[in-house]
Amino acid sequence: MDRHVKIIEDMAGKEIVLIDNIRFKGKRKINWREVEQFLKQYVGESYVIAETSEKIHIGKDFPDEYVGSQDTASLKGTLAKAKANATQGVSQMIQIATHPTFSNNYEEKHIHDAKYGWNRYDARFALPVYDELGKIERYNVFKVRMLIRCAEDGKKYLYDIVRIKKETSTPLEQ
Repeated sequence: MDRHVKIIEDMAGKEIVLIDNIRFKGKRKINWREVEQFLKQYVGESYVIAETSEKIHIGKDFPDEYVGSQDTASLKGTLAKAKANATQGVSQMIQIATHPTFSNNYEEKHIHDAKYGWNRYDARFALPVYDELGKIERYNVFKVRMLIRCAEDGKKYLYDIVRIKKETSTPLEQ
């Protein structure tokens, strides 16, 4: 969807979504309304997870949940900026998702939208770190957990991307 996003492999052969652009900047606060507007472009799209061949749809609830979830509200600083900018690589993160796990739905509020439970997948993405001249110095790598709801209509929908953690290993060099 965006030429600033591509899938690469790290030294260990694991796939990473490389995002070459910081779209959502902010020293203090992310404008989550802008992020939500950006995410609306994905609504109605579907993507296939390479590892499992499962088709994942993007429903109209995704943008609001992504920016308004408890997970998002708890993020500060680098992790908030990472979640905002991860939006640029949503389709690619779905494609490289790994390690599926399933859990039943236990929350009353999701009785209909996640009637058949939840799938969770891991993915990784990298964001650039700029030097004082504005050139890319290196990339910070982040791990995420993707929540997929198994809906009453039999389809699987991306619900949120949570548990964003910066990897402590050596960052990707340019």
